[in-house]
Amino acid sequence: MSSFKKLNTKIYQKSASVVTPDFIYWKQLSPPVLVKEFGPIDYIDFSPVEPYYFAVTCSVRVQVYNPVTKLVAKNLSRFRESAYGAVFRSDGRLICAGGEEASVKLFDVSTKSLLRLFKGHSAAIHRTFFIEGKPQIASFSDDKSVKIWDIPTETNVITYSDHTDYIRAGATNPAVPDVVLAGGYDNFIKMYDTRTNEMILNVNHGSPVESLLFLPSGSIFLSAGGTEIKIWDTVAGGKLLGSISQHHKTITCLRLASDNKRLLSGSLDRHVKIYDLSSYKAVHTLDYPNAILSMGVSKNDETVVVGLVDGLVAISRREDEKTEKVRKQISFQHKTNLHQPTVDVIIPQFNQEKETKYDKCLRKFEYSKALDCVLVSYVANKTPQVTVSVIQELIKRRALQKAFVGRDVKSLTQILRFFIRNITENRFAKVLIDAANIFIDTYEENPLILNPEVRNLLISLTHLLREEAEIANDMTELQGAMHMLLSAATIHTEARPEQNVHHNLLPSKEAQKNLIVNLT
Repeated sequence: MSSFKKLNTKIYQKSASVVTPDFIYWKQLSPPVLVKEFGPIDYIDFSPVEPYYFAVTCSVRVQVYNPVTKLVAKNLSRFRESAYGAVFRSDGRLICAGGEEASVKLFDVSTKSLLRLFKGHSAAIHRTFFIEGKPQIASFSDDKSVKIWDIPTETNVITYSDHTDYIRAGATNPAVPDVVLAGGYDNFIKMYDTRTNEMILNVNHGSPVESLLFLPSGSIFLSAGGTEIKIWDTVAGGKLLGSISQHHKTITCLRLASDNKRLLSGSLDRHVKIYDLSSYKAVHTLDYPNAILSMGVSKNDETVVVGLVDGLVAISRREDEKTEKVRKQISFQHKTNLHQPTVDVIIPQFNQEKETKYDKCLRKFEYSKALDCVLVSYVANKTPQVTVSVIQELIKRRALQKAFVGRDVKSLTQILRFFIRNITENRFAKVLIDAANIFIDTYEENPLILNPEVRNLLISLTHLLREEAEIANDMTELQGAMHMLLSAATIHTEARPEQNVHHNLLPSKEAQKNLIVNLT
């Protein structure tokens, strides 16, 4: 004799969020303000110095935004073709960027002048990074090479050409500036030491590599590609320490936050996942309206900016400034987790619950009685998810029509009132619309449907569904109109220029020749 599986009535319950320090901390971010840009948002980078402006790379320009006003403060538009991967130097005074023109461009942020133009690649350059403590830039290109450039002399000093496919990810070691990391669409991650001009590490991620990130110690790095983040130990010769798989579409970007105690990953599945770096467990999720291509987090997590595939920049600011207490609690929790013993498996203890009346009726195939049990007012009004769960089970068993048959006027009005009260609830709509269709099919030729009370309830249900359909159509039209307005909108507001900061660098002859007339 097979055991009877009890009905799961919790699937339609409203999910209650578990209140943790991370939940409280990240919920203090304001709802994102959406700014429409000119194309997909390739890269976002925050200035390391106050007032923490952030650079957005999209289309043929780099826009530098003020995070408070959310307006464009600087516009670097010396590009003929698409720009890629603009990043700030550690002092916030310079920006370097690649692009489809196969050259690396170096800009003075305060004057917007093009200072250097590094030529030597033969295909698009998707990522560029300053090498900390050295007057050098590393560039990663679709020509399958990595180049190191000397800023004062505007020359290429080292070239690595070990990859067999596009290189779309790169990183420089924060602890050892001479170490450079490159990830390609050939699935391989290669580490180079610029002191010896040799490749010192080669590991296989297993998917095209989209993003690389060193942890502050410099001995561990993370790689993102496909739906996985992998953790590698460089000291142990590239040993794989573990992998994280919380996304169901390609992961496109990685960032550190909360004083390097939290890791953020953005994906084409429209989610930003936040992980505790002491355990690599997901502690929170941020949702966005479209696929995510890039992401940036300012110092102290005051601003989180996400770039979407449709050209929208989502800017969230922390609403409550009194977050230091929560930050300390997260820090304490991080230290505590490091010293806690790990447990492989926790086996939950289940208490045997008493069998419900509707389960008993379902087990005995008494479908009409099972429906009666959940139509009583104290069940249908207080726990409608239980009633909907039973209706769904009856639909699965193709027994709902049998449960509807042979009812009196009082029972029919109970069913119709339940439909009217709950059919517009998003979590119940699909099941109850199917149930209402079965109900109408069952009683369309029955004389009971002519009863005035039943007829009035049916008319009310019809009007309700018609109103919902009209609202849905109106919302679709409004969405289309807003999309057209956002597509046409451009932001040309220029903030007041800052006082010029003196640099030793003057525009090179090659940079002066790179004149671009902007007709927009």
